Amino acid sequence: MSAVARRGGDLVVETLAALGATTVFGEPGQHALGLFDALSRSSLQYAGFRTELDAAFAADGFARVTGRPAPLMLSTGPGALQSLAALQEAAAASVPIVVVASQIPSAGLGARRRGFLHELRDQRALVAQVVKHAVQVQSQSQISSALQEAWEVALSAPHGPVWVEVPQDVLLATTTLPRVEPVPPSPRVLAPRPELVAEAVRLLDGADRPAIIAGGGVVRSGAEAALLELAERLRAPVVTTFGAKGAFPWGHPLSLQSWLEDWHTTECLQDADVLLVVGSGLGELSSNYHSLRPRGRVIQIEADLGKLESNHAALGVHADAQLTLEALAGAVAAHEVDGVAEKRVAEVLALVADRLAGQDLGLEQQVLDAVRAALPDDAPSFWDMTILAYWAWSAWDARTSGSMQSAQGAGGLGYGFPAALGAAVSRAGSGPVLAVSGDGGAMYGVADLATARQLGLDVTWLIVDDGGYGILREYMTGAFGAAYATELARPDFVALAEAFDVPARRTTPQTLQQDLAEALATPGPTVVVLPALLRMFAPTHPGSGA
Repeated sequence: MSAVARRGGDLVVETLAALGATTVFGEPGQHALGLFDALSRSSLQYAGFRTELDAAFAADGFARVTGRPAPLMLSTGPGALQSLAALQEAAAASVPIVVVASQIPSAGLGARRRGFLHELRDQRALVAQVVKHAVQVQSQSQISSALQEAWEVALSAPHGPVWVEVPQDVLLATTTLPRVEPVPPSPRVLAPRPELVAEAVRLLDGADRPAIIAGGGVVRSGAEAALLELAERLRAPVVTTFGAKGAFPWGHPLSLQSWLEDWHTTECLQDADVLLVVGSGLGELSSNYHSLRPRGRVIQIEADLGKLESNHAALGVHADAQLTLEALAGAVAAHEVDGVAEKRVAEVLALVADRLAGQDLGLEQQVLDAVRAALPDDAPSFWDMTILAYWAWSAWDARTSGSMQSAQGAGGLGYGFPAALGAAVSRAGSGPVLAVSGDGGAMYGVADLATARQLGLDVTWLIVDDGGYGILREYMTGAFGAAYATELARPDFVALAEAFDVPARRTTPQTLQQDLAEALATPGPTVVVLPALLRMFAPTHPGSGA
């Protein structure tokens, strides 16, 4: 029997393995079959999803948990386009995904329009508006170099999704090129400029009331230890953004936690004579909807050049968070331990607690506390755009860095469940993963209950069923006095899950902790449905009336 011919698709798969990939996410399609044929003969694990959107969200979840690029294989046209909402989230949240997409045959590329199935006018140019880097391969000899470059770009700060597309004929043609040998990727090292570090040290040494905003860049660069050391040397209060949950110990005396949508927190940050912002662009959610107005000097450490000083004038340091924080921690003078900063932090947190206590939000706090109590400390959780997630952004104690992830980068629905499935792929045998959705967002991912069952993924999906798009209902009622287009017919989620052979149960706020803990302890996928009408806490930024 003759040996199977190696083709262009084999060069793709061999290169991914040589770069260190272990798992590939995707959804097959006509032009991409050469990729999947080669994948079938490789040692790479394949996690196939029912839609390209969910496959891309799953790749995102895998990359966030592992810190490694997640390969994603897609087909041309509709397949490529369906991934874009998830890739927008990955770009906004700096998540490394390496997309390998097919293209129509080379004969139809360029100005010629030959009417191939799935044909787009310029697929690469369209996708380039979303991802960090996009290239089109023209020949087999370009495949390995293009993928090596893509892998390194995805891993260079700021991390992000990249796109490599290969025409169908290039994937299918036999090749005489040798097998791809491993070449360690070399992502760019983004070190801080020494004169900027020296100036930052001078400002921090002279500060009487320093404060720190720690963003997602702290988690992505592994800068948690350096952040803790610097904060303790400066005696600086630290607030973590919604993308940096767990980057600083929640119960530390200097921890302002994550109450960014609270004016007491905003005022504390504004009062700093030096505000150090690290790994955050101070966008809408991190600045209390742009109400933050620092009165002192700002130092901003940011790997994304486009975000540097985009919202506030600062001493801008274009650099990796870990390298810069380590340099600062090793150079600043230790401030006197006088308890002033710790007292200020305690006062702010007490004011936050008092505000919430006056809003009749016992149910919401009870539900979030039950979820926290049920979930093991080291278990990752992935949250969709739903009211309980909005609560978790501010109130969730993420006990390990990066263990709480959400779609707050771009804010699209449907993230929580497929991202949790992707994380579970990387954690086989290492414990459960939690997904949290509302009933509206849950409908985006129900098809991949089949994937969860087929792959035996250890994910518990908590669906909070309030009969519609709950957060939009609140927004519209608040803005216009009534809501429209927010009420939804939905299935019996318990019966639906059971139709996929996934164990499911209905719970109540009183039994949620026990039911969720039991589901999390059950191997394989499970679903817990909580019928509940939750409310958001009232905002406290200027003009809110709070």
